[in-house]
Amino acid sequence: MQYQYVARAEDNSIVRGKLEATSEDAAADLLSYGGYSVLSLKESVPFFRADKLNVELTSGVKPLEIIMFSRQLALLLESGTDVVTAIELLEMQAENRSLRRVLKAVVTDVRGGLPLSEAMAQHNKVFSPLYYRLIAVGERTGTLEVVLRRAADYIERAYLTRKSVKNALTYPVIVILVAIGVIAILTGYVLPSFMGLYETFDAELPITTRALMSFTAWSQDYGAYVLIGMAAVVVAVFLYTRTPSGSMWWARLMLTMPKIGRINLLNELSQCCRSLSLLYGSGLPLPEAMTLVVQGTRNKAMRASYSDLQEAMIAGAGLSAPMKRDKLFLPLMVQMTAVGEQTGNLDHTLTTVAESYEADSDEKTKAMVAMITPTLTIVIGGIVGFIAVSMLSAMYGIFGQAF
Repeated sequence: MQYQYVARAEDNSIVRGKLEATSEDAAADLLSYGGYSVLSLKESVPFFRADKLNVELTSGVKPLEIIMFSRQLALLLESGTDVVTAIELLEMQAENRSLRRVLKAVVTDVRGGLPLSEAMAQHNKVFSPLYYRLIAVGERTGTLEVVLRRAADYIERAYLTRKSVKNALTYPVIVILVAIGVIAILTGYVLPSFMGLYETFDAELPITTRALMSFTAWSQDYGAYVLIGMAAVVVAVFLYTRTPSGSMWWARLMLTMPKIGRINLLNELSQCCRSLSLLYGSGLPLPEAMTLVVQGTRNKAMRASYSDLQEAMIAGAGLSAPMKRDKLFLPLMVQMTAVGEQTGNLDHTLTTVAESYEADSDEKTKAMVAMITPTLTIVIGGIVGFIAVSMLSAMYGIFGQAF
């Protein structure tokens, strides 16, 4: 959630602004950690604008477009172009209509006096909280071009990681769907027609053919009930995962199940390390960076672990010590975080951990796909071969007995 605050700085100046936090107490702790005395703190309720709402709901801006926008904006700013003019130039060049409308709205808000980060925060379906918080850091430190490049690299790395996993799993999924379709056609349409042919001959059929015919007859009689039962189980599991306890169970299952669980955990931790490295290296305090990490994950088990880590860190326990108490944080991450805290190079050590976990995840994904593909081929080939042999052996048996 976003909170609006009025606070007194250490030099007794009054500052106003907005920050992201999981609760009002967490927001107050973040401000106190930054050396501010809170005078007023309340949840920020954005003014409703129908045109902006429509843009957010219908925006189809791809990560690659944000990457290109960030790098082009960095180049324009380095060349001496002011922010408004630079975004106007990129707006005119944008091919995506949704991105063009968003950039036009951002320019209008900046001309109206809003900082670039707050103008982007109005479009959180296009610019993530991590992105516009980085922009705010860049505005505050005068390193906007550097921050834009780092943000582009971060988004590109996350996009390529998701794409590699998706591409690796596409082939096995297609093979499974095709296999299910072929087997369904054989058992539902082809075999029943041959069963009628076999029954017209009073001949003894091979045991494989009899077993196949029994299975076909059973599937015709009870197949619909089996499908309904399976659908009921799927719906029940889905509804259970909508509950608090069910969603937490599912989240933990996704991190602990064989093979795929380890890959999911490595991807979650690598994203956490990269986010912390990027945010902390850009000048954002660790507690505030952890807030964005908590908001950035979709896995509820990891979100709970990150929240506990943030609370312990705000209480003064550091970063590596609370990690040791949670089994979801792997030993390499804990050890390298401790080294980073001791040497003052936390952003560099976290980047090293992220690269290691990404490489490990990529290897495990390829190994899993390399194992799944031949296994599926053997299983599917065995099923189809069994059906074909059963049908052909029955035909030869009938002809042999008839002649």
